[in-house]
Amino acid sequence: MPAPISLVERSPEVSAEQIVASLVPPPQFDGATFESYRPDPAHPSQTEALERMQELVTAWTSPRRGGLFKKKAPEVKPGIYLDGGFGVGKTHLLAALWKAMPGPKRFGTFIEYTALVGALGYAETVRQLQGSSIICIDEFELDDPGDTMVMTRLLGELVASGTKLAATSNTPPNALGEGRFAASDFLREIQAIADRFQIMRIDGDDYRQRDISGSAPTVEPDELEPALAGFEGMVALDDFDALVAHLAHVHPSRYVGLVRDVDALGLREVRVLHDQNDALRFVALVDRLYDAQVAIRASGTTLSSVFSEEMLGGGYRKKYLRAISRLVALANER
Repeated sequence: MPAPISLVERSPEVSAEQIVASLVPPPQFDGATFESYRPDPAHPSQTEALERMQELVTAWTSPRRGGLFKKKAPEVKPGIYLDGGFGVGKTHLLAALWKAMPGPKRFGTFIEYTALVGALGYAETVRQLQGSSIICIDEFELDDPGDTMVMTRLLGELVASGTKLAATSNTPPNALGEGRFAASDFLREIQAIADRFQIMRIDGDDYRQRDISGSAPTVEPDELEPALAGFEGMVALDDFDALVAHLAHVHPSRYVGLVRDVDALGLREVRVLHDQNDALRFVALVDRLYDAQVAIRASGTTLSSVFSEEMLGGGYRKKYLRAISRLVALANER
């Protein structure tokens, strides 16, 4: 096996044009279609969401026919919001909807769109995205009022020009109201465009937890490199603290460049994170690692316990729980 590279030694440069061009579903959803979605019979809401997404493609792409004696069709809202727990297939359905719609079209996480605004400025972002048939926003986040306000304004301008919207967000399993709490939060925070969205709840079990343990396994420090030797392709190995410190010097929009072409990542001496900024940057990296399906092997604290109890009880709880779900999946990746 070639010597492992270091993510800390990478300082990727990503242009605004590259960021816009990268707004497509992650590679693991290349095969995501309505036909390949398998609703769980135990959770009828999954079938209901699938059928509604298919109906929207027809409603949004078929020309509206009027006439003196034609019955007026019921109004179809220009946006849909899928509210549900982790790993119930929301992103699969979002990717399938994106594929079924004509281009040009964009697909990205909430943080990717806010990073785009940060890289291009608001006016240029609107210019770049206008004309899209649909904007898909995975993991819509409500924990930063400033970002939410910017996104609400941005989406309002895009809808006014004819663009359709589709968004997902995660609800922790113990959220008040079994998910309705998240939906009401969403509507309140985007009140300026709330009437543009149809809300749908998807229930189910986290598919990432069905065939794996609920924890991220660890290895002894001297076993870390041998554990990485079984992976083909490019392998990276870094000290956890050094990588966390490096993330502070790389814009989140460039994290995709940090992990490009990496097949497995080893992290030495993982510890519990207590600094909120460090934790949020690590979450953004985890999202890029998950998009690229980079397997992780680690020594030290289990990655499923990397966020402190105080953080898990705070305002960014959903974000951290999503990251833990993904870390567990990547740590069990073979």
